[in-house]
Amino acid sequence: MILAINKRASFDYEFLETYDVGLVLFGHEVKSIRSGQVNLKGAYISFKPDESGKIAAYLIGCHVSLYKFAGQMDDYNAERDRKLLLRKKELDHLFSKKQEKGLTVIPVKLYTKGSFIKLEIAVGRGKKTYDKRESIKKRDENRQIKTLLKSKLKTSL
Repeated sequence: MILAINKRASFDYEFLETYDVGLVLFGHEVKSIRSGQVNLKGAYISFKPDESGKIAAYLIGCHVSLYKFAGQMDDYNAERDRKLLLRKKELDHLFSKKQEKGLTVIPVKLYTKGSFIKLEIAVGRGKKTYDKRESIKKRDENRQIKTLLKSKLKTSL
């Protein structure tokens, strides 16, 4: 089940590769995410050292609201950095892609897989303005085709 989608990412970036990763979350954050109180708009992936000094990937700027039944939590930060769970090989590959010019790593969608909450991230290249115009044109054409097909189906019945 899809819990949140970063629609702006697919409009601004062309996806080259996608990965499914886990997240380090608190229990009340999991309940809040499952109830739909999450927003990926403006979120991005950053690489920095973790507690042990090794490079780790973090989800930054993702807003997870406080779970309404969690009680009083004065020190809760809704936009805290959340560590991503990746294999070392995947982490090294993503870090090298991030270092390349013109490529970035962005969160695409948050979903459930069994009882786990997973994040789909993608290596993306920024679209130029003319690419964005083409995608808008394709979307409009597909919408017109769908409406024509619907009207033809209604008239044939």
